[in-house]
Parts: sequence; structure tokens; C-alpha cells
Amino acid sequence: MAADLKRNVSKMQTTYVEQQEYAEIASSRKRKLVLRRLSVFFVFASLLTYLMISNNLSQTAKLDAKLAQKKKLEHQFADLKKQESILKEDIIKLNDDDYIGKLARKEYFFSEKNEVIFNIPDDNKEN
Repeated sequence: MAADLKRNVSKMQTTYVEQQEYAEIASSRKRKLVLRRLSVFFVFASLLTYLMISNNLSQTAKLDAKLAQKKKLEHQFADLKKQESILKEDIIKLNDDDYIGKLARKEYFFSEKNEVIFNIPDDNKEN
């Protein structure tokens, strides 16, 4: 029924009505412009956020790799320190003539006067 009723209302053509129509058109244009600006700002903000997050993640991965490498190198350093101390002890021992004599008799089967060297085979090598 409401659709059947036609309204026969005519528009008033006054300067006030025209000003209101222009103001309404201008405000709708401003709204569209503001929405466009906000959408462009949102795109740039999201792009900047993505770049910052990806940069942070890549730097975190690099930092983890460097920390793992540091831990590995510290372990190697500790092993080298142990090896250095062993080698220093060997240097001190090699300055002793008695130690050199014992080492030569043991490794190269040298003997002193009236000394006989017997080679006893290891049981592990035969099996």
C-alpha cells in the first residue's frame, strides 16, 4: 500500500537549498577523500610494519646463529687450552734427561748396558 502512494512533492529552488546541496556534495567528497587518505596510510603502515617485523626476525635468526657459533668456539678454545697445558707439561718433561731415556727405551726399544728387552704381544691384537 505504501508503494502505491506516490508523493507529489516538488523541490524548492531557493539559494538556501542549493547551498545545502553543494555543502552535502562537498562533505561527501571530503569523506571520500578522507577514506582514500586513511586507506593509503593503512597500506603504508602495514607495509612498514611488515618490513620491521621481517627485519626483526632475520636479525634474531642471525643473533641465534652467532650465539651458537660463539658457544662452539668457546668449547674449541677450552679444548685448545687443555691441549696447551698438556704440551707445556711435555716440554717440561722433555727437558729432563731421565724422561728422554725412558721414552727412548719405551718407544724405540733402546736399551742400557746389560739390559735385555722382551716384546710381549698384546692379547687384544691377536683376537
